[in-house]
Amino acid sequence: MSVSPDARWRLGPDLEFELDHCRVMGILNVTSDSFSDGGLYEDVDRAIGRSVAMVDEGASMIDVGGESTRPGAAPVTVEQQLSRVIPVIKGIRRLFDVPISIDTTSAHVAQQALDAGADAINDVSAGMDDPGMFALAAERGCGLVLMHRLCRPAEDSWSDAHESEPEYGDLVGDVHGWLLERARLAEESGVQPASIVIDPGLGFGKNVEQNARLIAAVGSFVQSGYPVLCAASRKSFIGAVTGQSDPEERMVGSVAIAIWEAARGVRLFRVHDVSAHVGALAAYDRGHGLARSLGTTLRALSPELVQADTMSALKSNS
Repeated sequence: MSVSPDARWRLGPDLEFELDHCRVMGILNVTSDSFSDGGLYEDVDRAIGRSVAMVDEGASMIDVGGESTRPGAAPVTVEQQLSRVIPVIKGIRRLFDVPISIDTTSAHVAQQALDAGADAINDVSAGMDDPGMFALAAERGCGLVLMHRLCRPAEDSWSDAHESEPEYGDLVGDVHGWLLERARLAEESGVQPASIVIDPGLGFGKNVEQNARLIAAVGSFVQSGYPVLCAASRKSFIGAVTGQSDPEERMVGSVAIAIWEAARGVRLFRVHDVSAHVGALAAYDRGHGLARSLGTTLRALSPELVQADTMSALKSNS
């Protein structure tokens, strides 16, 4: 699926992401209980060091979060989130101009993060948890990621551990329609359409088979006109398919999904394993670019090729 060469994600009045190629958002969880890297980067210096490594590996953005959204995670206070994320964001901003997103459902946390140097809000509740989020995003003109979820993390289960199938009427249609409605409400609050990214919410209130169906249908989300974020990295539904219970062993499956979605027009990828994704997606971009150039060349040559084939046929019949 082709993507417009003019596709962009607006992160501020003077900052845009060009989406003519794949972009990787490196995950930096400064939490104690995230599902894959909880506890690794609670120390500020270590977290900043991880951001340096991800930028060196080719990350185009750093996504900083101070509250785990894994299934069963208990919410943390605004004060806890701020004490975790603000020193890290300030530290990253002192070192780099790399765009930063704040992973939070709290408008107050988002505001403080933007003041500290963040450029976008990654809200897994799509503005449902805090009615002030859309007004804040509109006022600041920052980027805004809207993700679908069926329930709050504390009420959710791992994708391979649902006792009964999460209920949807039409899974793809329901998720797609819900995201478009949230985007519409954000725009009514003053958020620019070019600032909005949508995320189908893989792993959030979906079982293994439902996640697979959303991945297969990602092209329909791309066709909405909003950039789409792929956030499959290391999630439990990958382990359910590959048999890998340790999230750190799910890199290959994560990359495979990223390439599948890239081929269907997705250009933003939130990942743990930055180097592997950057390398694989860069190879995809190069191959896709070559194929597109070859197609253009063949179309340009087609009249000459048709004429040559016709002349050859006439000669063979004479």
